[in-house]
Amino acid sequence: MPSTGLYFRKGNRVAEESWHEARLIPTSGISGVEEQERRATSALLAVMSVVKEFGRALLGPVGAIAGNVETFIEVPFAVGDGKKVIPDGLIRVTRGQRSWTALVEVKTGKNELDTAQLENYLDVAKEQGFDALITISNEIPAVAGQHPTKVDKRKLKKVALHHWSWTYILSTAVMQKEHRGVTDPEQAWILGELIRYLEHPRSGAMELEDMGSAWVPVRQAVTAGTLRANDQQVPEVVARFDALLRYTALRLGRQLGTDVLHVLSRKEQADPSLRAQALTASLVENGCLAGTIRIPHTVAPLEIRADLRAGRITAFLDIDAPKTGRPATRVNWLVRQLKHAPEGVRIEAFAVGARGPGATELLAKVREDPSCLVADPKRDLRGFRVEISAPLGTKRGRGRGAFIDSVIDLVDDFYTDVVQHLKAWTASPPKMRETPAEEPDVSPQLVSTSLSSQDGQDEA
Repeated sequence: MPSTGLYFRKGNRVAEESWHEARLIPTSGISGVEEQERRATSALLAVMSVVKEFGRALLGPVGAIAGNVETFIEVPFAVGDGKKVIPDGLIRVTRGQRSWTALVEVKTGKNELDTAQLENYLDVAKEQGFDALITISNEIPAVAGQHPTKVDKRKLKKVALHHWSWTYILSTAVMQKEHRGVTDPEQAWILGELIRYLEHPRSGAMELEDMGSAWVPVRQAVTAGTLRANDQQVPEVVARFDALLRYTALRLGRQLGTDVLHVLSRKEQADPSLRAQALTASLVENGCLAGTIRIPHTVAPLEIRADLRAGRITAFLDIDAPKTGRPATRVNWLVRQLKHAPEGVRIEAFAVGARGPGATELLAKVREDPSCLVADPKRDLRGFRVEISAPLGTKRGRGRGAFIDSVIDLVDDFYTDVVQHLKAWTASPPKMRETPAEEPDVSPQLVSTSLSSQDGQDEA
């Protein structure tokens, strides 16, 4: 990054022009897509081999053994018919007599992975006895563990196929350097140089930039009430929305220094098509897309709902009410924790045994009159819903008025103003009851065996 200032030469004060600080991985000189991919591949693989903690953080989840990491770029191989293929990289991990090897294919910018190319590399990996093929691009799969490119499943019997988005790699690097830590200071600096490089626009490691070409037509069809489940553009919007939730979780986790997860049910994890079907049905029936992210040590998962018909994006969570105290006291318990929250936060109170929606009001009024959330004083409150909403962005890209930014900004604001301040209610420990001293019926008599303050005086 450029640095400016005054520099001194032999006692004379001379104002110099901006000087560029020397960088381990410079962004200058990137002349095209091939150079961009080659430099990003070389930088990433080199840092993985040098910074042991970072390499292990990436390779552990894909099944690599713990050991010495060696990395190579542009390794040539010959396929069965003599055709030459050159994967972007190769990773080899060795420990004693054991080894684990993976080919690496990299895309930067808006370039997407190619099915035929990946299947060739899978054939090479099988012939060479390698363990995996790792792909890297800016594509973010809708479900964690799912690959963004469809390949012949028969080619995956002997070789595993894994995918890292550049957002995931950058998040892992920041987490390792800033929060988990790197033992060696020089290795920490090297990892910092990789982070600086990946964050630069010219590196080609972009964040989620687009909701896809189907976003605007689908949004307009929802508003007009003409959207149908069999519309060809619906699957792309559904997949992009889940990708946005995963991106939001990775981004928030990078800021907080913890693993924030996009939550799916066990059935959805086992069969991602169930998640897509549920989102499609919700989008067609009521114009809504919804999902959940879980932040460790918070009171509850954070729910996100995009209502395309109403043009609103909402973030909320449900929190259990205290088990003791009058209803108004339980409301006050929550309000005290929301002292940093804006007045527009909406609170809904649910009574024990009641069905349907509960009493609801904005925080500004609840602060003045906590009893406004108590519909029936004879019924205890069992829980609250705290939510915040904002206008839904309509643009498919990034920037002001964009859907992606409206989701990210709302989640950041909701966590900052509300979620991080909420704590679950805990019961006070039981206190020991004091036992009153019993008064004797008769005056105590001093017997010959009773101790006296004078005992032991003669011996002294």
